[in-house]
Amino acid sequence: MIRKNLGEIVWYEFELLQGYPLVHGIFTRRGGVSEAPFDSLNVGDNLGDDKDATEENKRRMANALGINLPIFLKQSHSDRVHEIGETDEADGMVTGQKEIPIAIRHADCQAALFYDPVHHALANVHAGWRGNVQNIYAKTVEKMELLFGTRPEELIVCISPSLGPRKAEFINYERELPRDFWIHKNETHHFNLWNIAKGQLIAAKIPEAQIEIASLCTFENEEDFFSFRRSKTTGRNATVASLC
Repeated sequence: MIRKNLGEIVWYEFELLQGYPLVHGIFTRRGGVSEAPFDSLNVGDNLGDDKDATEENKRRMANALGINLPIFLKQSHSDRVHEIGETDEADGMVTGQKEIPIAIRHADCQAALFYDPVHHALANVHAGWRGNVQNIYAKTVEKMELLFGTRPEELIVCISPSLGPRKAEFINYERELPRDFWIHKNETHHFNLWNIAKGQLIAAKIPEAQIEIASLCTFENEEDFFSFRRSKTTGRNATVASLC
C-alpha cells in the first residue's frame, strides 16, 4: 500500500489500482475535527459524535482526493449489493458513473474495492465476518456481471486494513462461522479473516495476482485506525473511490 497525506490528513492507496482512471483513498483517523472518543477523522453519523464534525470530516476527505462529497450507505452487515440510487440501505454499491464517489464506513470490518478496467465499473463493499459468512464478495461479482458484463478474471479487488488474525477471536465460532472457515482458526480460536476473504475471491474466479489485501490490523494500529473490538465506543474510518 502507498501512504499519502495532505497536511494532517493521512490515507492509503492500493498499489494495484495505480495508473487507472479512478481516485481512491483508505482514510486513517488522522486530520479530522471530531473530539474523543471519536478523534479525529470520524465519518460515523449515528455514534454520538457531533453531526457538524462528521460532515466537516467528509468534506476534508473529499478535498484531499479532489472529488465530490461521497455517497454513504446505511450499512447493516447484510449481503445486499445495489447500484447507486437504487437504495441507501445495503452493504455494497456498484456504479459505472464517473465523478460520483462511493464510500464505506468501517472499524475492523473489511472495505473492498472491485474495479473492472474493461468496462470501467466500480464497487465498494462492506464485509464484517457476517458479510464473509454470507459471501457478499461473490454477490458483488454477480451484480457486476449482471449490470456491466464484468468477467471475474478481469476484476481487480483490494481489501482495506481490517481486523487481523491475532485479534479476530471467535469463542462461539461453532455457532457463528461455517465449517469451511474453521481451517483458518489457530489454537486460541483466532481466525484469519484476510485469508477467508482471499479464498472467497479466488473461488469467485478472480486471479490471485489481481487481489491486494492491506494486511494492516485496525486493532493493532490505534494511531491510524478506529477499532470497535479494541475501543467499543469509537469512530469509523472511510474507504472512498470514484471513477474518473
